Amino acid sequence: MTSQVDQSEAVDGPGAEGRPGPGGGRSGPAVPGSPQPRRAKPIRRLDRVIIRFAGDSGDGMQLTGDRFTSETASFGNDLSPLPNSPAETRPPAGTLPGVSSFQLHFADHDILTPGDAPNVLVAMNPAALKANLPDLPRGAEIIVNTDEFTKRALSKVGYPADPLADGSLEAYHLHKVPLTTLTLEALKDSGLTRKDAERAKNMFALGLLSWMYHRPTHGTESFLRSKFAKKPQIAEANISAFRAGWNFGETTESFAVSYEVPPAKLPAGRYRNISGNLALSYGLIAAAQRAGLPLYLGSYPITPASDILHELSKHKNFGVRTFQAEDEIAGIGAALGAAFGGALGVTTTSGPGVALKSETIGLAVSLELPLLVVDIQRGGPSTGLPTKTEQADLLQAMFGRNGEAPVPIVAPATPAECFDAALEAARIAVTYRTPVFLLSDGYLANGSEPWRIPEVEELPEITPGFATGPNREDGSFWPYLRDPQTLARPWAVPGTPGLEHRIGGIEKQDGTGNISYDPANHDFMVRTRQAKVDGIAVRPVEVDDPDGEARVLVLGWGSTYGPITAAVRRVRADGGRIAQAHLRNINPFPANLGTVLRSYEKVIVPEMNLGQLALLLRARYLVDAQSYNQVRGLPFKAAQLADVLWAAIGSEGGSPAGPPAGPPAAPPAAQAGPPAGASVDTTAGSASEEDNR
Repeated sequence: MTSQVDQSEAVDGPGAEGRPGPGGGRSGPAVPGSPQPRRAKPIRRLDRVIIRFAGDSGDGMQLTGDRFTSETASFGNDLSPLPNSPAETRPPAGTLPGVSSFQLHFADHDILTPGDAPNVLVAMNPAALKANLPDLPRGAEIIVNTDEFTKRALSKVGYPADPLADGSLEAYHLHKVPLTTLTLEALKDSGLTRKDAERAKNMFALGLLSWMYHRPTHGTESFLRSKFAKKPQIAEANISAFRAGWNFGETTESFAVSYEVPPAKLPAGRYRNISGNLALSYGLIAAAQRAGLPLYLGSYPITPASDILHELSKHKNFGVRTFQAEDEIAGIGAALGAAFGGALGVTTTSGPGVALKSETIGLAVSLELPLLVVDIQRGGPSTGLPTKTEQADLLQAMFGRNGEAPVPIVAPATPAECFDAALEAARIAVTYRTPVFLLSDGYLANGSEPWRIPEVEELPEITPGFATGPNREDGSFWPYLRDPQTLARPWAVPGTPGLEHRIGGIEKQDGTGNISYDPANHDFMVRTRQAKVDGIAVRPVEVDDPDGEARVLVLGWGSTYGPITAAVRRVRADGGRIAQAHLRNINPFPANLGTVLRSYEKVIVPEMNLGQLALLLRARYLVDAQSYNQVRGLPFKAAQLADVLWAAIGSEGGSPAGPPAGPPAAPPAAQAGPPAGASVDTTAGSASEEDNR
């Protein structure tokens, strides 16, 4: 597939003599001794770029990437980020396990993934270079902070010689920039200590990249003034470093050109950049508002779900109450109590917390009360990989309770879809009086994308339908007298006259709700609760099969949507026929799913687990669903999945590669450079064939 990166020849930009610098003024020298303004530098137009910032976890790479992402969103590009940080608060500095990175793919067209391989790597130290070099295609640009390449730092990560001087990086466009020295020089009159001034080097790097890719600067300066409002000296120092980095790019000879990625053409509407956890938080608030219910969150902090607790705590004006409990069990207990009291009860957690909450989820099944259990999945088992992503809690959500305790499951596909998933989960919980699992994951939670802000009237209505009085002809109230359409029992708010009823975990008698040990009644109640979940109305699964002649269907769920769709686009662009479908409702499955699966000769199911959805599909529909799995804590790459799909359709157009036949091989050792024989892209800053649409 031909890369559509260089859309035109380089064109002259206004350059140092006319191009406005940060803050609206004309650019000037970054530090004393820098070259004075000269002829204009050319600008090369690209259609997409993948940038990765990497350094120690204390170097502010996540903040740097987040700011670059925010400015890219405000510029109007479509984008997809991939934060990747250690679980430790402060791992050993200068070591490979301590490397934190932030990758951003942005483009002038619709994109779906953070990209397979960076075009630009900003490496703040030798560890960052060594950890990320194997991912770079030849011809990529590398910007290194030369001040950190000391003998001690090199030996700490196993470099026998300085890679900046031994010729091992000749396949790349290397930019040696003394970021620390330049930052200190720019801040020499700031009054800060050397240690405090050094911390601003990430802002210098951000300024340089902002110049390099024509990113807006006003938003970052406003953000820094707001973030450090109580420390104005720190705020102005960071802004000075940011401007110095921008000016350095404008005046130095090291960067001969800058690059321009035009805004994407998106459907009309108001947009903002939104992360998965923020979208989910807004979705919960919107659901409560549409249902006319107060929102109650009972939660215990856990990575990567804590952001939802932090965000919801800011919105008391929307009737939101948040409770940070002493543990996971108390958090869900409080949320279920709030549901009993007539609120939209929510608890947020990750896999380890779900294990602790399982008994109370079973209680919610027995009480038949609406409750949202939000599981932001992460790598496991046990503590596992807290800051890495995985899809391995599906079977836990499906079956992880004692007894027959069915629970509906909703799974968003993109960060923005987390908003819709929250509304869908609330609709099901309130309408059918049942706890509902919402399965997001770390990739969606921390990722972001442009989101069109919906109008209120576009959002679905949610009707609680509280019981208001007796429901029997004799004037009595039966708490388990069901709606014949939904099988939901009445939601009787405590304190409503005449609606007194018994609650608890012991089996209830049908209708009356009294304690019952009758075998026939228990069998009836178990089957009724299952029938209620099975009868939930969900949207049919939609199949993308352009000409209807594909023999192979690729089926995904959750955050695999982006890589799968990008891979499908690649295969189709090269002439392959492949159909695609994606599940947002996993329990119950869409009513037409069985028909869809049997319509294709092969069904491929990529998952970031060892085949949990495939197991459910094979058991339910007796189809030979073929798994393709990885559990590396990272999302799939589009090129990787494209090879798998080519192998499945039997085409000679790709490089067939299917699932391993035996045990997985040991993780590959870090390479000192790009793989031998890789094609060289001679256009600086352009996207290689490894980039996905």
